[in-house]
Amino acid sequence: MSQKATTAMRTSPQTTPEERAALGKEARRSSPRSGHAVYKPSPDRPDPLTILEAQSATRVPELVPIRYGRMMEAPFRFYRGAAAIMASDLADSPTSGLTAQLCGDAHMLNFRLLASPERQLMFDINDFDETLPGPWEWDVKRLSASFVIAGRANGFDDDERARIVCATVRSYREAMIRFAGTGNLDVWYANIDADLLESLITGRRQGTKHGRKNLAHAMAKARTRDSLQAFDKLTETVDGRPRIAADHPLLVPAADLLPDLERSALEREFRRLLERYGRTLASDRRALLEDYRLADIARKVVGVGSVGTRCWIFLLLGRDGQDPLFLQAKEADVSVLAEHIGASKYRNQGERVVSGQRLMQATSDIFLGWERVEGIDGKQRDFYVRQLRDWKGIAMPERMRPKDMEVFGELCGLTLARAHARSGDRIAIAAYLGSSDSFDRALATFAEAYADQNERDHQALVDAVHTGRLQAEQPPTT
Repeated sequence: MSQKATTAMRTSPQTTPEERAALGKEARRSSPRSGHAVYKPSPDRPDPLTILEAQSATRVPELVPIRYGRMMEAPFRFYRGAAAIMASDLADSPTSGLTAQLCGDAHMLNFRLLASPERQLMFDINDFDETLPGPWEWDVKRLSASFVIAGRANGFDDDERARIVCATVRSYREAMIRFAGTGNLDVWYANIDADLLESLITGRRQGTKHGRKNLAHAMAKARTRDSLQAFDKLTETVDGRPRIAADHPLLVPAADLLPDLERSALEREFRRLLERYGRTLASDRRALLEDYRLADIARKVVGVGSVGTRCWIFLLLGRDGQDPLFLQAKEADVSVLAEHIGASKYRNQGERVVSGQRLMQATSDIFLGWERVEGIDGKQRDFYVRQLRDWKGIAMPERMRPKDMEVFGELCGLTLARAHARSGDRIAIAAYLGSSDSFDRALATFAEAYADQNERDHQALVDAVHTGRLQAEQPPTT
């Protein structure tokens, strides 16, 4: 069954659990679980570099070489920027016909530590630029392949990588079965906080002492990554006032980027953005935002796949010059999934991102919202806004040993299942997956095959840069 035959995310509330389970089991007939093991590139597979070039055509031209430079560094770096390529490859893959709200880019580094509004450290999905309803299998496949690619980079052997992927998918499957047996509110309130995270790491499937030490360090470091830390790192004092410090080309203050007249016009537009975007927040959070004043603006390069999209950071000040808030306004374009599964129901792509994030995350940033902006070139673009840093902690796969990556995979599988269970038919998906390890083993095979494809595509990019088809730059990261 292709993704074009998918069902709605939710069955009718009048449908009984037995009927929903029957739907999932019936899907095995048209799409056997073992069939997910297969990955064979289509004979008319689009040129992956053409896909990247099409994305680059809408981005800031002088930043595109930085994107290619970062993707050249290693197959995993390439993979992080290749969500559009994988979406194209998955378009004709078998699916169960059951859907959920997708992250759209569910590789392992998009699962990380975050802060809840109650100032609790949580583990959750972080990146929703490509979110859209679609086949739940696509997220699981992207996650699985990322572990093989990371495992290869670490020198893990075939058996070690297979155990990691099987553990990840088993965790997803077993969590979905548990969620299928619980009530709607229990699913909605489910989360992974710091206490649960530590208990999972030290439990019966515990990682190594090395892994537990890395977790403790990551949790401690995440709690320091907030607006105050960003303020110390990213600003300088100019004429007695805090200003964002330049770090060309990765961080460029508006004062360095544009002439005075154009800069003034841009600043006026962004002041209006902050005012209008506030209307997408809850009233109490809007009141909090209104208690800050805009002090400075800069363009910032972020991530790998996002490099070249328009991303701005705003320095706002509250009580005084030592009470900062950093917000990030990031351009939201059409999801890379849309070409293959249909357009979003939201006319504003920023609203698409925010709505998907609120649906999939256990708890979201209090300043998460969206707006449409007219740039100095006269073009309208959609943005979503969030805090630049709020206790964010990212995994470092290069420091993981096989057992540690296996435990991390289990956490990611559990987290992804919880996110999908909030929007998709968890009972039908659980019934499709079943109690055997058929799907687990199938994805371990798929992930290896797709990692091979990713390596070929990465080499194609390297070759294209060497032959002059594409230009690449590799400035130092911040």
